[in-house]
Amino acid sequence: MNAVGIDVSKGKSMVSILRPYGEIVSKPFEIRHTSSGIHSLIEYIKSIEGESRIVMEHTGRYYEPLAHELSRADLFVSAVNPKLIKDFGDNSLRKVKSDKADSVKIARYALDSWTELKHYSLMDEIRNQLKTMNRQFDFYMKHKTAMKNNLIGILDQTFPSANTFFDSPAREDGSQKWVDFAATYWHVDCVRKLSLNAFTDHYQKWCSRKKYNFSKTKAEEIYETSKELVSVLPKDDLTKMIIKQAVEQLNTASQTVEQLRALMNDAASKLPEYPVVMAMKGVGKSLGPQLIAEIGDVSRFTHKGAITAFAGVDPGVNESGSYEQKSVPASKRGSSTLRKTLFQVMDCLIKTKPQADPVYAFMDRKRAQGKPYYVYMTAGANKFLRIYYGRVKEYLSTIEKTEET
Repeated sequence: MNAVGIDVSKGKSMVSILRPYGEIVSKPFEIRHTSSGIHSLIEYIKSIEGESRIVMEHTGRYYEPLAHELSRADLFVSAVNPKLIKDFGDNSLRKVKSDKADSVKIARYALDSWTELKHYSLMDEIRNQLKTMNRQFDFYMKHKTAMKNNLIGILDQTFPSANTFFDSPAREDGSQKWVDFAATYWHVDCVRKLSLNAFTDHYQKWCSRKKYNFSKTKAEEIYETSKELVSVLPKDDLTKMIIKQAVEQLNTASQTVEQLRALMNDAASKLPEYPVVMAMKGVGKSLGPQLIAEIGDVSRFTHKGAITAFAGVDPGVNESGSYEQKSVPASKRGSSTLRKTLFQVMDCLIKTKPQADPVYAFMDRKRAQGKPYYVYMTAGANKFLRIYYGRVKEYLSTIEKTEET
């Protein structure tokens, strides 16, 4: 039994190799994340007599090149949650934190958990691309929200409440009606300095040019509202430039978000579980690919409890002697990105109220019992994941049987 512990960092790693009863095969040594450095590590591990198992923490993206190459070399690799390594006993009163000490600790963890170690499964190219796109999607969504709030903040000084006139969703190119409206009618004086008929005619031509639906009632509403509004910034070239820049930045972010949304849906549609996931209530062309991206291949989870623990929506346990806490918060030790997506799915279920859906019915019962918001939302996410696991696992096994016959 050769336990190879690897403490991964950016561009390099520290490696220690131990055997049972504290036997040291190799003292900690450093390798670079280069082709030659990884190849030399592979050759060295293969030259050691006995079975070798490699353990590393899956922190960020730094571990992926190393885990990928070691797995391709037919070596046993296990990427474990850093929390498990951190909680692993040190058996020492001294507080030592270094790459060498961490690699030894990981190797000792590998020996202690030898039979429970799970083999690192290489994500295929589509899954890897999908997950990367989802992280980019999340980043640009935050950027879009910041740009949106920025534009609204400026409009509050030139055309208050202009963003509330329309609630049309973003188009495929990322454009939104209220943003395009603000780009043209960037100051309240752009509307109220005209007569009602002049503004209505101008607004109708603008809708035709931008390919939006025209409503005379909406034009009259905007005009009447504008007469009561108070602007802070003057209607001059400097204010116009500020608004135009804010609109351009928001449009750029929105366009990127919609492009990523379409690309993610296209990539996810090539995966076998896509039709099953998309058939679930609360899941659409946006949330479906996000779920698939963050959950990955369900076959790597041994049971339903494993996937809920991965998401961090599993209920905690707090017992000691005769004491037993009845209500325990969720562990929240899994993927925060996945939890965010799950809450968006639960929110969609709450809003659409699909009566035949078991997850919505479950959450509705919890609400009727007076449970707090986060309690029934987390419980719903837990149940949704268990159903997700069962349906996808069953569908994939059916496909495998069909291919065998």
